Amino acid sequence: MQLDIWGGAGEHGRSSYYLLHNDCRVLLDCGVKKTGSGEYPLIDPAQAARLDAVFLSHAHEDHSVALPLLIKHGYRGPVWTTRATAQQIGAYFSSWSGYVKGQGAELPYEEEHIAALQFAYLEDAGPPGTWIDAAPSVRVCWGRSGHLLGSVWLLLELDGERVFFSGDYTSESLLLAADGPERLPEEHGVQPPIQLSLIDAAYGLDEEAQAVKLDRLAERISLTLTGGGSVLLPVPTFGRGQDLLVWASEQFPDTALNAEREVVDALAQMLDAPEWLWDGARERILRCLVHPHLTVIDNEDQRSQAFAPDRAGLYLTSDGMLQSPRAQAYYRRLTASGHGCVILTGHLAEGSFGQRLLMQPPGDADAPTGSIEAVKLRYKVHQGAGDVRRMLRAFGGGVTVPVHTGTKAIDALCAMLETEGFTGLRSLQPGDQLCL
Repeated sequence: MQLDIWGGAGEHGRSSYYLLHNDCRVLLDCGVKKTGSGEYPLIDPAQAARLDAVFLSHAHEDHSVALPLLIKHGYRGPVWTTRATAQQIGAYFSSWSGYVKGQGAELPYEEEHIAALQFAYLEDAGPPGTWIDAAPSVRVCWGRSGHLLGSVWLLLELDGERVFFSGDYTSESLLLAADGPERLPEEHGVQPPIQLSLIDAAYGLDEEAQAVKLDRLAERISLTLTGGGSVLLPVPTFGRGQDLLVWASEQFPDTALNAEREVVDALAQMLDAPEWLWDGARERILRCLVHPHLTVIDNEDQRSQAFAPDRAGLYLTSDGMLQSPRAQAYYRRLTASGHGCVILTGHLAEGSFGQRLLMQPPGDADAPTGSIEAVKLRYKVHQGAGDVRRMLRAFGGGVTVPVHTGTKAIDALCAMLETEGFTGLRSLQPGDQLCL
């Protein structure tokens, strides 16, 4: 078994893992890293053309947006994923194109390469927890990963050897269900060994549960609202934005709640996919959509009206890093209002507008001014140390590569887990190759 890190280990972004076992060649994800004009996977063009199968865990750009490069380099097979992921991915291609052009750069592929992508749907081929023949000598079993509508973990069998890939995983989404190890298929009443595991460890040593993070978030929002200020919550179009919209409608039922149309539409779309939701989530979504204080924002006039001087409220805009002109316009409106808070709940790429708000000193042109604050309060959509520990007990046993964060954080996590008796942990970086 050979693993080549084309991206995603030792960094946050451009998830891309090449696997070779005997004559089986498989790729897990093919995303980008949102720094500068974009960083792309370290694809070997000759190997890309020879791939037997490509699997996509979910639609977020750091896992999906470099897929057209595979077509450019000669791959002609399908991308195995879910219907929900395939439906979302067009929005991420469009957003990434706009971002790259805004940086004065060009995409490394053409529209024809995007159009040539073909998808094969996991749920059409078999339900969670069952084996699917994806290619000669390649089988796959999948389960829900709780990170995004349609997001999955994957258990692969390559010519008899097993590899587990968690994708982006959380069991603590308020709305999205996640499947645990009980979904793994057994043979003769036992679980065959897994030779290699690639496990989401984006939060490093963080052990906090979602409930603790939400308590802290509620406290910070309440402080701002009580003082007459407004709160801006930048969120991705798909993902934690829907969780936070429902949570805010329940936590602050008497507060004006303003959300961009695409965030609300993505929430409504979840009603058509109840198989991806926890029990009771559909009812919570329905209540949110008819909430008396929810305003759906469609245009500039509505954005201006929503920021009335005497009307404190909560504002959810798409783009969790505040990179887009529209998201930054929300920040300027908040600044003009004179009092409020920007709460950043997810990953911030180096150099992004959101990251500069946190890092640059007051008085800088891009930094918070007056009584406007920018704070980072994480909403949990990945795994921390406790989650990794539980996953190792369920899926480990062979070699494990923690991924989706920087090398320093991975090294610290591996060192802690090794003191607890866990073995087989490897800290890798882009360009590394691991042979088992």
